[in-house]
Amino acid sequence: MEAPGSTTLVVVGDETTTAIGSLAGLANVDSASFAEMTDATDAEVVTWSSTSHAPYVVHDRDPLGHVASAWVEFYDERSTLGVLQLEIEQVLDQVAQHRIRVPDYYVVLEPESLRGTWLHWWLGVLAAASPSRVIPWAPGDSSLAALIRHLPTARAWPEVREWLPTVVKAVPDRVGPGLPGAA
Repeated sequence: MEAPGSTTLVVVGDETTTAIGSLAGLANVDSASFAEMTDATDAEVVTWSSTSHAPYVVHDRDPLGHVASAWVEFYDERSTLGVLQLEIEQVLDQVAQHRIRVPDYYVVLEPESLRGTWLHWWLGVLAAASPSRVIPWAPGDSSLAALIRHLPTARAWPEVREWLPTVVKAVPDRVGPGLPGAA
C-alpha cells in the first residue's frame, strides 16, 4: 500500500466525537469518528485514510491504543509485562503488513484532565518519540480547524520498530521531552 498523501491526525481523549464533528463540511478535511463503529477494523481505517484526497484526515482510531492500554495497565499494576510485550509485537506485525499506520500527529484533548499514567503515556512516552507530533489541545483555546492550519513542522516519526519496543523501559515520571530516555 502506498503512503497516504494526506496529513493524518488522530484525536484522543474525552469528547473526540464532538471535536471531530466540528470539522464537518470543511473542504480540505476528511474526518470520521470510529468511537461508535466498533466493527470497523484497523485495516479499514488505514484504507479509508490512505485513499483520501483531502489534505487532512482526522479520526479517533488510535493504532497504538492497545499498546497504550497495556503500558498503562502494566504501570498501574493491573497487567503483566508479557501482555505489554505481546501488544507491542502485534502492532509491529501489523505495521509491517501495512494494516495500521502511525498518524502524522496525535492531538491530545484536554491534557490537564488526564490523570496518572495516561498523562505519562501521551505527554511522556509518545512525546519522547517525537515531541512535535504530539499536540496537547484544549478546545477552548481555538478550534480544531485553527489547530490544523497551524500544525508545527517536524521530523517524521522514527520507524515504529525502532522506538516502540523501548516503551517497556519507559517509566512514568521519567520519560518525556527533555528527560532521560527521550528520543
